[in-house]
Amino acid sequence: MSLRIYNTLTQEKEEFQPLDPPRVKMYVCGITPYDKTHLGHARAYVTFDIVRRYLEGYGYEVTYVQNITDIDDKIIKRSQELGISHQQLATQFTESYFEVMDRLNVRKAHRYPKATHAIPDMIKVIQELIKLGFAYKAEGDVYFQVSRFKGYGKLSKRKRKDMMAGARVEVDERKKDPMDFALWKAAKEGEPSWDSPWGRGRPGWHIECSTMSHKYLGETFDIHGGGRDLIFPHHENEIAQAEAITGKPFVKYWMHNGFVTVNKQKMSKSLGNFFTLKDIFKQFDPMVVRFFLLSTHYRSPVNYSDQELNNAKEAYGRICRFVQDVDFILARSAEEAPLTEVEDLEEELNAFRDRFKAAMDDDFNTAGAVAAIFEMIHYCNKAIEEEGEVEKETLAVMKETVLSLCSVLGLAIGPRSEVQGLRPEVDKLVVEREEARKKKDFAKADGIRVKLQEMGIVLEDTPYGTRWTKNA
Repeated sequence: MSLRIYNTLTQEKEEFQPLDPPRVKMYVCGITPYDKTHLGHARAYVTFDIVRRYLEGYGYEVTYVQNITDIDDKIIKRSQELGISHQQLATQFTESYFEVMDRLNVRKAHRYPKATHAIPDMIKVIQELIKLGFAYKAEGDVYFQVSRFKGYGKLSKRKRKDMMAGARVEVDERKKDPMDFALWKAAKEGEPSWDSPWGRGRPGWHIECSTMSHKYLGETFDIHGGGRDLIFPHHENEIAQAEAITGKPFVKYWMHNGFVTVNKQKMSKSLGNFFTLKDIFKQFDPMVVRFFLLSTHYRSPVNYSDQELNNAKEAYGRICRFVQDVDFILARSAEEAPLTEVEDLEEELNAFRDRFKAAMDDDFNTAGAVAAIFEMIHYCNKAIEEEGEVEKETLAVMKETVLSLCSVLGLAIGPRSEVQGLRPEVDKLVVEREEARKKKDFAKADGIRVKLQEMGIVLEDTPYGTRWTKNA
């Protein structure tokens, strides 16, 4: 089965055929760094991190660009409220964004162009749009004339009345049409501004993405991604600006991730159901959050609640537990123990790998891919239980297969850092307890168990020896 991607533009799943294989060019709308990074950001950037990882696993050479909108109305307003410059504000929250993305194991894009660094390029694009008759000047502002671009609406499939509602059109007598949108905004007193042929001002939001994607990826590129809320008006306007100049298709595949909801409502600050990632990380491991996000197909809404995160924690823990169990058995198995090779192991594991790939090839169905991993773990556990002592090489293959598939999803599997820090002390006490039990000094053994319990350590005596875990 070949990789198929749901294309928002055609509203169909299409076989993925890059424009210039093996190269793939991908642009994803980035953050506006005026506040803390939240779960909605994680949904988008985990989604496209997985897309990038999977394409690279296919052998494609991915060039990934993600912009940073470091000047806009929200940044100006927030910086004024805090009494700091817009640069300070943007830098602070951009650094915070990278910090939490690192914790989510989101790999960095190849480029993070900033809007303020691309203003000369944007001015050139606006000049070209005016020259071609797609834009007009109005008292220091410049507007794109929507009626001049015949393909407007082809991405969102909206009718004009729906477009006006979606764009929250403001009455402005200087516009030729209420649907026209700003390419350049004249400077207001006290706001940051830049020189332009139309006077001091700053660019509109939509012009930056079409300008920067064109600069770094060319006139037509393979994938453009973002949240569903960006389909209209942002991505619709990007298409109009880009294709008005080039006369060529702007993007081949448009991908959009679903919303994060809370009690079935879209998460937003205005509704007061807004959760920052740093706050969530105080209660849940970042890998649990990542697992929670990829357990639902990227185009579907994902509903946030403590219960859903706890379910994800339990499920992710089962994967970690399997890997830890295999490691424990490999470390404790006696060299002289009888060895048994599980029959048809490679054939069975290949079947699970195929199920994983089939799910991912079906528009990056991570939920189906996770199901394939759990089916494989169930098979491996059953094989270990039924065969008793399993050949070490066989165990290693089981473990590496699980780890390799988790790696495709960006899931880091292993003990938390605080567990790693406890390991030397706990291992020492576990050995002392085992020695006490062998000498039938049960009082000492029980005393060590109590001490470990006070440290939050749970012991489990197995045929291979005593293994331990730390309470969450």
